[in-house]
Amino acid sequence: MSLAELIAVLEAAYPPRLAESWDSVGLVCGDPKDGVSRVLFAVDATAAVVDEAIEWGAQALVVHHPLLLRGVDTVAASTPKGALVHRLIRSGCALFTAHTNADSADPGVSDALAQALGLTVTGPLEPKPTAPVDEWSVWVPVAHADPMRAALIAAGASARSCACGGWREAPTAEPAREQQERLELTAPPAARTAVLTALRTAHPDPDPAFHVTERAALPSGLGLGRIGELPEPESLRAFTTRVQAALPATAWGVRAAGDPDRVIRRVAVCGGAGDSFLATVSRLGVDAYVTADLRHHPADEHLRAGGPALIDAAHWATEFPWCDQARDLVRAALPGLQTRVSAIRTDPWTLGAADRSIPMA
Repeated sequence: MSLAELIAVLEAAYPPRLAESWDSVGLVCGDPKDGVSRVLFAVDATAAVVDEAIEWGAQALVVHHPLLLRGVDTVAASTPKGALVHRLIRSGCALFTAHTNADSADPGVSDALAQALGLTVTGPLEPKPTAPVDEWSVWVPVAHADPMRAALIAAGASARSCACGGWREAPTAEPAREQQERLELTAPPAARTAVLTALRTAHPDPDPAFHVTERAALPSGLGLGRIGELPEPESLRAFTTRVQAALPATAWGVRAAGDPDRVIRRVAVCGGAGDSFLATVSRLGVDAYVTADLRHHPADEHLRAGGPALIDAAHWATEFPWCDQARDLVRAALPGLQTRVSAIRTDPWTLGAADRSIPMA
């Protein structure tokens, strides 16, 4: 099958529109027309992961973290990241990234983390409502339907469906009845002027029949992070052990902040760096928050204010469960592909001290 088919499956599961404005997601290198039979999944496109993809004969490498993000003005082979791009292209292996769009998707990165911890998800930590959208219905003579549809799509609309039916007086000197087709399209409100202009320009009738409705933004399961519940309450000490057992081992390990005997029932999780949600989890009244990259001062201030217990794991470890999720959805949609998750640890930390508990001050 083609790389384009693989991309279609991934973008249906992790829509690019969900990505944050600063992010870079999608196809990094590769020809959508090329064939694909093997796909490797990983959190990062490191040199070791690229080696694995090429040695295994993968035609596509799907990763979470963008290889090229900020300040990229060269992919010369003399640069570390450029060298990887050149190796992938020479080996016929495409590179595809699903980053913050996978974070906000439903299911997404934090769903995979919650599932690994045995949580029953009740909703996102920071919901992302569905965007408002205009729904257009346009009546047009059947003979003009295809050009009309093409003009509206070029103006920013997306075709939904069409329905033939009805007869309408044709705008001619000698009235005649002609069959009409109803085009149904959607478009972002920002494209309203462009769509209306295209409609009036392309329609054969000087007074075209159409209807437009703005569909309001609605709550959804989309958004960053997740809130979930444990099957049974347990102490922070036991819950920390649960997190450690559920995630792949790293030099960073898993550390907790809070009373070891605190009872944990309701938990918030955010794969990757999540200290920007400390105020949010305090407001939501969860018992513990699992994330990565927590810093000393924000964590200290959070605990002083009576916030929930904190579980800090390695960034890579909290996002690694997503690899299985992405592989499984591709395997279900495209069963002819060979898929595998890289077992290479791309967490940058290589040494760690022995685990130990510190008495509370």
